[in-house]
Amino acid sequence: MKGEVVWARTDSRTGPQSRSRKEARTAWCRPNVLIKSFVCALASLACIAVAGMARPRAGDNSEAFFPVAVWYGGGKARAPMLERIDATSAERWGKDLDQIMAVGFNTVKCWVDWATAEPQAEEFHFENLDLLLRSAEDRGLRVIVQVYLDSAPDWVGERYPDGQFVDRSGAVIKSQAAPGFCIDHSGVRAEIVKFLEALSRDANRSRALYGWDVWSEPHVINWAYFPYLANAEFCFCPSSQARFRDWLKAKYGTLDSLNAAWYRGFERWDQVEPPRASTILSYTDYIDWRTFIDDKLAGDLRTRVAAIRSADHEHAITSHAAVPALFTLPTDGYGEPDDWKMAASADSFGTSLYPKHSESNQPWSYTQLAAGLDFTRSSGRSYGKGFWIGELQAGQGVTGMRIADPVDSHDVEFWLWKVISHGAREVAVYAWYPMSSGFESNGYGLINLDGTLTERARAAGRVAQVIEQNAADILSARPAPAQVAILFNRLSHMVGGSEPSLSKLGNAERDSLLGLHRAFFERQIPVDFVHPDDLIHDRLGSYSILFLPFPVMLSRQAAEGVRRYVENGGTAVAEARLAWNDERGFSSDVVPGFGLAEVFGAREKLIRPVPKARIILDPSAALPGVKPREGVSGEAFEEDLEPLANARVLARFADGEPAIVEKRFGKGKAILLGSFLAVAYQRRHEPSTKQLWLALARAAGVFSPQVEVAGAGTSEVEVRRLVGDRVHVLFVFNHAKQSASATISLGMPWQAGQARDLVTDQPVPVRRVKGRDVLEKALTGGKIWVVRL
Repeated sequence: MKGEVVWARTDSRTGPQSRSRKEARTAWCRPNVLIKSFVCALASLACIAVAGMARPRAGDNSEAFFPVAVWYGGGKARAPMLERIDATSAERWGKDLDQIMAVGFNTVKCWVDWATAEPQAEEFHFENLDLLLRSAEDRGLRVIVQVYLDSAPDWVGERYPDGQFVDRSGAVIKSQAAPGFCIDHSGVRAEIVKFLEALSRDANRSRALYGWDVWSEPHVINWAYFPYLANAEFCFCPSSQARFRDWLKAKYGTLDSLNAAWYRGFERWDQVEPPRASTILSYTDYIDWRTFIDDKLAGDLRTRVAAIRSADHEHAITSHAAVPALFTLPTDGYGEPDDWKMAASADSFGTSLYPKHSESNQPWSYTQLAAGLDFTRSSGRSYGKGFWIGELQAGQGVTGMRIADPVDSHDVEFWLWKVISHGAREVAVYAWYPMSSGFESNGYGLINLDGTLTERARAAGRVAQVIEQNAADILSARPAPAQVAILFNRLSHMVGGSEPSLSKLGNAERDSLLGLHRAFFERQIPVDFVHPDDLIHDRLGSYSILFLPFPVMLSRQAAEGVRRYVENGGTAVAEARLAWNDERGFSSDVVPGFGLAEVFGAREKLIRPVPKARIILDPSAALPGVKPREGVSGEAFEEDLEPLANARVLARFADGEPAIVEKRFGKGKAILLGSFLAVAYQRRHEPSTKQLWLALARAAGVFSPQVEVAGAGTSEVEVRRLVGDRVHVLFVFNHAKQSASATISLGMPWQAGQARDLVTDQPVPVRRVKGRDVLEKALTGGKIWVVRL
C-alpha cells in the first residue's frame, strides 16, 4: 500500500514517516481555501493548548492521572481488525480524537493485531499504531495498547504446520485469521515473542503510551467457534501434549508415581496423553489436565508480559478476562482462566463487563454486578495489586438477531461509578464506534456509526471529567477493608470429573459464592473472596471469619491452611461434606477429611437428599440477632452430624439430628453446617438464613457495620467507600425505581470536617451524632450520589 513503511528497514519516526507526523497535527483541518486553513489551524492549536491545561500532557507524570479510556483503533474498523491507512486517515482520525477528548475522555485504547502488523516474517507494520500515538500525543491524550495474537498471519501456519490447534477428537483447526496457532509450539512461541518485542520497542518511544493490555479475554483458543465439534476441548496438538507431560514430570517426578496416581501402566513418558473420556475408575488424570490448563494460561500470560517488558521497563502491563471467574467453569473445553493465577502473572488483571450482553439470559442484577467486581478486585488484592476494567459495555448488545435490552445513559453512568467504587484503577469503555462488521454488527458502540453523539456518550464523558478532576483523591484511597472472607475453590467444580450431569445442584459453587456475598452486601458489610493459595500461604490473618461454601473437594494443603487459620484465632464456617474428596478426586476415610473433623468437632454420620433442608436453631446457641428455635433453610441434602468431644450442637434438623456443630480449636473456633445454606439463600432469599450468616460473623467479632442506612424506601440503597488516610469517597446508589429518604451513618477513624458532592461540586451538610458522621439525602429512583469527605 502506498505510504507503508517496513519497520525492520526504516524507523517509522525518523524516516519517511516524519513528514506524516507533522501532517497528522493539522490534516484534519486542511480545506481548499487558504483562509479557512489558517483559521482551522488556529482552532486546532487552541484545542491542543486547552487540552494540555485540562489534563497532564502525554508523558507528564507530575500529577495524579486516572485513565478513563474509550476503545478507538483509528476509523470504524472493529477490534481486532484495522483499517488501511490512506491520505485521509490523519484528518479523519484527528477529528475522532478531538471529539473523544471534547466529550471528556483522557485516554484511548487502541489495538494491534498480529496478522496486520507482521504480514510477512519480520516485516513489522506499525503504521496504524504510530499514527494514532502521534495524533494522541499532539492532543495530550494517553494511549493503552491492546494486543491481539489470536488474529495471526497465515505465514505462521505455513512455516509451522504442526502448530495448529487440535481438538480432543483429533480435528485440526485451520486458522481463518482466527484463532491463530498454538503457543505451546516452540516455533510459534518464538515468533510471538519476536513480534511482541518489536511492538514494544516501537510503541515505547511515544510519550503518549500509558500501558499495555497483552491479552483480551484469555482462553486456550479464542474468537472461533466450531459447531461441527461435539464438546470441543483444546489443545491436543503434539506440543500441548508435550508441555502437559513436562508439567506432570514436575509434579510427580517419576513415571511410577504418575502410574500410581492415575491407576495406569505407562512404560514411557511419550505414552502419556491428556484424558479424552471419563471412566468409572478415577478422574485424577482429568483434574491434572484441568489444573495444567489453569497453569498454562498463567504461563502464557507471563510469556507475553516478559516479551513486552523486554523493551518497556516503565508502563503497566495487564490483561483482562471475558468475565470474572466467579461465573465460569474450569471444566470449559476452551479453557477458562483462574483469576488469581492470572493476577499473579501481570502487573494487574481485570475483566470485561457487559451487564447487558446479548448472550446473557437477562441483564445482570446489581447484586450480581457487585459480586463480580468484588471477585475481580479480590484476585488482585491477594498480591497487593489493583485491577482494571478492560472493556465496559457502551451500547446495546447484538449477536446477529439476538438483540439485548437497550443501554441508556443511566446504565453507562451507573456502571462507570460502580467500577470506580470497587477500586478499579482504569476503565476502558467499549467502544467509541459500534461494531462495523461481524455478527456483533452495529452493537456495543458509545456513539452512532455515522459519528453523531448519543446521550450515552455525553453521560460517560461527564463521569470521566469528574473522575479526572478528583483523580488524586480516588487514587489515594482503597476499598473499605473487609473482615469477612469467602473461599473461592475451583476444585469444588471437579466432583465427578468431566461429568457435570452427576450433580443435582446445578452450578452450586457459583450460587454459593453469590448467596454468601449477597447476605453481607445487603447489610453494607465489605467482603473479600480468597483463594486456596491464600490459605496455603497464610494470608488470611486480617479476617475475623472465613466461610467455606460448598467445600466438597479440598486439597490437603488448603485443609492444613484452614487448620492453621483456626488455631491462630480465626473462625471458620464450613458447609456440608467438607473435604469429602481430595485433590485427586479420592474420598476421605472420614468426612470432614484431612483431620478437619477434629478441628470442626463433628463427622458425617449419613447424608440424605431432600427437596429442602430445614434446620432449627437450638435455644442454647445464643447467636446474636437470631431468635431461639429460628428456622433456616439448606439446599438438596441433610448431612446428619456426629458431634465429637468438646463440641456443642447449635442446631438440629426436624428429626432431631445435629445439623450445626461448633468447636473451639486452638485460639479460634470452627462451625460445621450439615447442608448447603449459601445456595439456598441465593435461590430463595429467606431472611432467617441471612440472619444466621450475619450472626455467625458478629459472634466471630466482625464489627458493627461502619455504614448504616436508614429511612423510608432505603431497602435497595447501596453504599460503598474508598478509604484513604484523610479522605473518604462515598458512593451511594439507589437501585430502586422509587425515591428514598436516606440517612447514612458512617463510623470513621476521624471526624469529617467537610463534605462535597463530586458531581455538582457543592458542599454537603454533615452532622456528628454519637461519634458517627451522618449525611442525609433524598434519592430519586436510580440516583447516584458521590461525596468526598
